Amino acid sequence: MNRLKSMAAALAFMMASTLATPCCAAHDVAGVHFDDQTSLGNQALVLNGAGVRVKMIIKVYAVGLYVPRKDTTSAAIINQPGPKSIRIVMLRDVSAEKLTEALMQGINDNVSQADRLSLQPRLDALEAAMRNAGEATKGSQIQLDYLPGIGTRVTMGGKPLGRDIAGEDFYRALLKIWLGERPSDRSLKGDLLGQS
Repeated sequence: MNRLKSMAAALAFMMASTLATPCCAAHDVAGVHFDDQTSLGNQALVLNGAGVRVKMIIKVYAVGLYVPRKDTTSAAIINQPGPKSIRIVMLRDVSAEKLTEALMQGINDNVSQADRLSLQPRLDALEAAMRNAGEATKGSQIQLDYLPGIGTRVTMGGKPLGRDIAGEDFYRALLKIWLGERPSDRSLKGDLLGQS
């Protein structure tokens, strides 16, 4: 009987420990949680890094970068095959116009003129979708997902903003906003590359 009680106590302890421990660890960035793992298109992704976009001392958004496998160099992440996801959580209200301008500036700063010309029709589609979304309010969640064979899917609050945008080259251009030679925020680049 004592053995049964001991086993029952051990089982109860194990169950309590399991309930107290979350299934997925998370990184807390400016009060926003990013799980260590997620999935996209039935493939597991890991959090490469997370940080905060700061502009003139104002925290604009928290962002996490998910990839099939971790790496610490921009080139390796940008050229890594498979699905990828940039997850943004707004820390303040930002108009669609300002958010779109920031994205376009980030791309302009990091792609060649020739690449820009080939990307232009797709950039126009992204710009139109973002402007139609209206204001990105504090707490809004924006995802920029790359699905191989499909393209880039942009969602806000889980709802697609426009149609999927074809081409892995397009998603690479988006990644360069944060990971390019002239990133929007050098400190954030280091955070997303897991260097800090």
